[in-house]
Amino acid sequence: MAAAETTPAPKRIVEIKGLKKRFGANEVLKGIDLEVGAGEVIAIIGKSGSGKSTLLRCVNGLEVFDEGTLAVDGLPLLHGNKAAMRALRQRVGMIFQSFNLFPHLSVGRNVMLAPTLVKKAAAGASGDQARRLLARVGLAEKFDASPDQLSGGQQQRVAIARALAMEPAVLLCDEITSALDPELVGEVLRVVESLAVDGMTLLMVTHEMSFARRVSDRVIFMHQGRVHEMGPPKELFVNPRTPELQQFISSLHD
Repeated sequence: MAAAETTPAPKRIVEIKGLKKRFGANEVLKGIDLEVGAGEVIAIIGKSGSGKSTLLRCVNGLEVFDEGTLAVDGLPLLHGNKAAMRALRQRVGMIFQSFNLFPHLSVGRNVMLAPTLVKKAAAGASGDQARRLLARVGLAEKFDASPDQLSGGQQQRVAIARALAMEPAVLLCDEITSALDPELVGEVLRVVESLAVDGMTLLMVTHEMSFARRVSDRVIFMHQGRVHEMGPPKELFVNPRTPELQQFISSLHD
């Protein structure tokens, strides 16, 4: 009798064990354990101050954590090792609330900058890639525009293209629509949703609950520096197990 076929588990892209982070006497992360598989979309929700953004900033090395281990695409995060940090940051893309585009560079040059500097990509190759990525986010015609000619939503889409230019293993999104006018939020979320459909590994801190419910494979509810609940979006939003998550969800409808 033939052995039953088993589907191999997806490759782990992010591996976090026992992660703790303090700011002075304030322990912001109190022992986070999390594994994210290739192509998985994770939404992180919770009140302000629950540690959501700090967790993302630890994943890409912007914050030095105090205890635990963290690896991305098999590369351990070693703060004392410049070569290791450089290698890891090439595997992690991050998009922030503010767009942080260089105002003195054209849109195309903003997207080309990191591959040219970090990967030593030839200008022709990085220019072609920038044009492809700008088309990917619906801004093919803006290659030669300057950032101040763009709306906030367009600037954030350029920031997404810039992050994708490094061909990251995981893309971190930290409240990327919170600085946008309401009418511009949809155009950015549509781009992120298309990345999810295409199999990009995403770790997103978001207040857009309907988006999280529609796009994510798992939702993480953080409360007071811990992963308080975690599971499929239907499970968490429809049947929250703890009073803290029940209260958080009810507060969204007030």
